Amino acid sequence: MSRHPAPLPDLDAYRRRAARYLPRMVMDYVDGAAGSERGLVRNRAAFARVLFAPRRLTDVAQRDPSVTLWGQRYPLPLAIAPTGLNGVVRPDGDLMLARAAGRAGLPFCLSTASTSSIEQVARAGDGEKWFQLYVLHRDQAKVFVKRALDAGYTTLILTVDVAVNGKRLRDQRSGFKVPFRMTPRILMDVARHPAWAVSQLRHGLPELANFASADATDATMQAALMNRQMDAGFDWQALEALRAAWPHRLILKGLTSAAEMRRAQAAGVDAVILSNHGARQLEDVAAPFDILRGLPGDTAMPVLLDSGIRTGEDVVKALCAGARMCLLGRATLYGLAARGETGISEVIAMIGAEIDTTLALLGCSRASGLGPDYILDDPVR
Repeated sequence: MSRHPAPLPDLDAYRRRAARYLPRMVMDYVDGAAGSERGLVRNRAAFARVLFAPRRLTDVAQRDPSVTLWGQRYPLPLAIAPTGLNGVVRPDGDLMLARAAGRAGLPFCLSTASTSSIEQVARAGDGEKWFQLYVLHRDQAKVFVKRALDAGYTTLILTVDVAVNGKRLRDQRSGFKVPFRMTPRILMDVARHPAWAVSQLRHGLPELANFASADATDATMQAALMNRQMDAGFDWQALEALRAAWPHRLILKGLTSAAEMRRAQAAGVDAVILSNHGARQLEDVAAPFDILRGLPGDTAMPVLLDSGIRTGEDVVKALCAGARMCLLGRATLYGLAARGETGISEVIAMIGAEIDTTLALLGCSRASGLGPDYILDDPVR
């Protein structure tokens, strides 16, 4: 009688297996960051500087990790972050992420730079779909917004921290881009990872599916997106026009200050994602978790958080500091690379179990009851 392999013990194990499966250039794309990657270290260090302050003799026999956002209950305070080129990790990676998120009852955020189209992902199960928009050209952005609206996406995420491409040295050294340019060095890299190579060849090399037509304009936009040649003139006035064109929830991703958040709320934005793009854009900016802890306590608009989140303990610390939900990026990509759709579900379940354990040991029975009294600064740091 066959048995399914047991889940791996921790996220590091998924990352190690991902590194064995993926060619070095792809793993570097997933793992890498801007410059010398100090930002990656800073994002993780922000969580390490904060300790828990547990409550004792509290009834935690039953725990509830769910949260409510805009009147909707989510079983875990998690969403799957928008990440580009997921089909390079595994064919149909976007569809796998969307299905796994749907089974867990969590939102999946589709990137403009996806390798499955807006419409394909909309048909991938009945989970909640959010669409993340890069504005390369405003007319093209209008088309994407309409497509997402017609396909039933409930939330639009405008990413605002990519006016130009960050200096990602790993990608520059490897020559990573889509479509692949098969240099001798890349061919040798691929040859050392035959399982990945066979899978990609069997399914066809990935492309930016939202631009996949014979139109010359689409080819130009694909090149612009790969080089992050965004509409650098997109400003607050342009945001107002986007708000008018999108009738559902609108989130800004990449804000870093309370003043910007107040201006966003005045413009009709429904929430913000504090993010430094996983440290992939500007190297020396504050960790989003540090920014979250510095926000005033009376912030009226929901605040979500990404960048640096690897464990359930990180998620609980973020909720204590005022986040309503956290977005998983690299964590679920490690699961995708390591074990496909099963690996994604395992990573979500693992982080969910870590949240539950942390609530129990913290002496708080409900995620919705977390607050700043449950954390403190590490006195030795």
